[in-house]
Order: sequence, then structure tokens, then C-alpha cells
Amino acid sequence: MAATPKYRLEKLNFDGPLDLLLSLIDKNKVDIYDIPIVEITDQYLAYVGGMEETDLDIVSDFIVMAATLLDIKARMLLPEEETKEDEEEDPRKELADRLIQYKRYKYIASELKGREEDAIRFMYRDSELPEALKSYVPPVDLNELLKGVTYESLMGVYEKVLKRMKNAINERAEELKTIKRDRISLIKCIEGLRSYAKGHRRFSFTELLNDRRDRSEVVVSFLAVLELMKMGKISVTQEDLSKDMEVEVKNGADLDELDLSGIDESFG
Repeated sequence: MAATPKYRLEKLNFDGPLDLLLSLIDKNKVDIYDIPIVEITDQYLAYVGGMEETDLDIVSDFIVMAATLLDIKARMLLPEEETKEDEEEDPRKELADRLIQYKRYKYIASELKGREEDAIRFMYRDSELPEALKSYVPPVDLNELLKGVTYESLMGVYEKVLKRMKNAINERAEELKTIKRDRISLIKCIEGLRSYAKGHRRFSFTELLNDRRDRSEVVVSFLAVLELMKMGKISVTQEDLSKDMEVEVKNGADLDELDLSGIDESFG
């Protein structure tokens, strides 16, 4: 009658033969690179002999490992003189390398599972900006806004408009004999520019001044353009000094909402 193994392994579930071998090595407290192959093989065979698994694919993996252990055990038990010419390295090394690699993968899997379990305990809410931030409008950078527009170019357009006005036939020459000064509302001029911009979206500064003949009206219209630029509602470009200024409503700009509270009511 065969002797009962001194060491019995509890009937536990293992992920595969390498998992079983690692458990045996840990329980025996031995070095992976110095496995007592005889003892470990006997314990491994004792466990495989008591398996009740019916899945042939699973059983076959354990049997293949059992055959590998028996082969290593046989090679280790051969007399030294018969193996010194054929064996150049420890027959356990390949198995030890596989166990080390498997142990690394098992550790990484355990770490990832732990992080997954930790994540389940956290509840996340959808990101939502406060109302104050939703309505926030970043300040307008005047340097960026007036990029490409110089003082000389603005004065060139202004002088060009004045010259056109002087050369035009004045149908109200008689009325000009009496000089009168009208106060011009900058806010009304801005509102007129807004109405014009909503209907045209892109236009030249000269087109905007077609129905303005008074010098003060030209100046206030120019100031109105600058105010809407500061508010970020329109942009102004000019190819060169000989060309007119092109005014365009910015994409997404809401011309219906203008804060005119800080603007002087009148000019001139």
C-alpha cells in the first residue's frame, strides 16, 4: 500500500496549474528559483489525484503540468555523471521563469480589481457650471480687437468721408446760413448702428455714413463703431490705408443685449 503523503493541500479552487504551484511554494516557504522538486511534485500529484473536475480542458492543463514536474524530477534524480554533458543549466529554471511571470500578472490583476472595487464606492455627479459662470463674458482685449487697425488708417477713413461730404452738392445751403448746434446722442447712434448691423451683418464704414452729412454725426458714428467693438459685438478690418474699413458682426454676437449704462448720453 502506498504511503499517504505527509502534506495534504486543502481542496481549493485554483485558476490553473501555475496558480496551484505558487500556492504550494508559498505554503512550503521555499524559493521559486530553488524549488524542492521532489516534495512539490508529490504534493501537486496528491492534489491532482483528488480533483473532481469533469471539464477535460481544465483537467488536461493540470495533467500536462504534472508531466512537466515528473520530467524535471526524473532529470534531477539522475546521477550527476550521466547529465553533466547534456545539462548546461538547472532544469527548474524554465518553470521558475514561468512562475515569476505568472506571479507578476496575478499581482497586477489583484491591484486592478482592488481599484475597481474602490471606484464602486464613489458617486460622481454630472459636471454643471454655476449660473454665474454660465453668464460670464470674458473682458474684451482691445489690443486684439483693434489688431491691424491703426490710428493713421482710422484718420484716413475719417478724412475721406469728410472730403466726400464737402464735395457733395448741399441741397440745404440756405438753411446753413444760420448755424445751429444739435446735440447728438451717442446711445441713439449706437442703437441705429445696431439696427443697421442686424440687417446687413457686413458692411463698410462708408456705407454706414451714406445718410449722414454733418461732421458731428460722422464723429459720433465712428465712436459708436468703437463702442460696439469694445463690447465684442463687431470686428473691423482694413486691408490697407487706401481701402475702406469693413465692419462685420461677430459670430454668436447678440445685438439685442447691449449694456449702455456706462455710456455718456450725448456728444457734441
